[in-house]
Amino acid sequence: MATPKELSDFLTLVERRAFKQTAYAVRDDHAALDIVQDAMMKLAEKYGDKPATELPMLFQRILQNTMRDFWRRQKVRNIWTTLLSSFGGSSENGDEDRDPLDTIDVEDDSDEPSAQLERSQTIKLIENALQKLPARQREAFVLRYWEEMDVAETAEIMGCSDGSVKTHCSRAVHALAAELKKQGLEKLGLSGLMLTKP
Repeated sequence: MATPKELSDFLTLVERRAFKQTAYAVRDDHAALDIVQDAMMKLAEKYGDKPATELPMLFQRILQNTMRDFWRRQKVRNIWTTLLSSFGGSSENGDEDRDPLDTIDVEDDSDEPSAQLERSQTIKLIENALQKLPARQREAFVLRYWEEMDVAETAEIMGCSDGSVKTHCSRAVHALAAELKKQGLEKLGLSGLMLTKP
């Protein structure tokens, strides 16, 4: 059984990376923060008595399910918004054009300024390429290579077979490599994609 301190330490450790992962998926800072907080609350309320070794897997599963709930709500909301907008009225264009990924800190003070700039530009290109992937490929890629989970853990979180995870990852890597080659990053390769994680 996880102690309250173990649970608290785990949530503190995972919070920032969970926010980044969610921001990639939903592209909305406020929604990402809400999703992560909801997932943390669900973990603490429903699974706080589980062994500490099970917390990472449980949390990722809860986080993915919470994101799916968000997308379902968004789909319903978008349908109603489209229907209601046909009756007239101007559409609001608040912060929709703002990129939430701009809030992710990609700098490392130990680097020279030129290295920081190059790394920041490379990460931005990778982020843009990631956004072009289908959702399942993007999810598999982020969990396997940026969250460093193995195939079985990723399959458990995504609710699919190991073979499906491998297929999604393979397609994601090939699509990313092709997109990055267009951007002049042909030397980066898969190892570079993994090492350049935010």
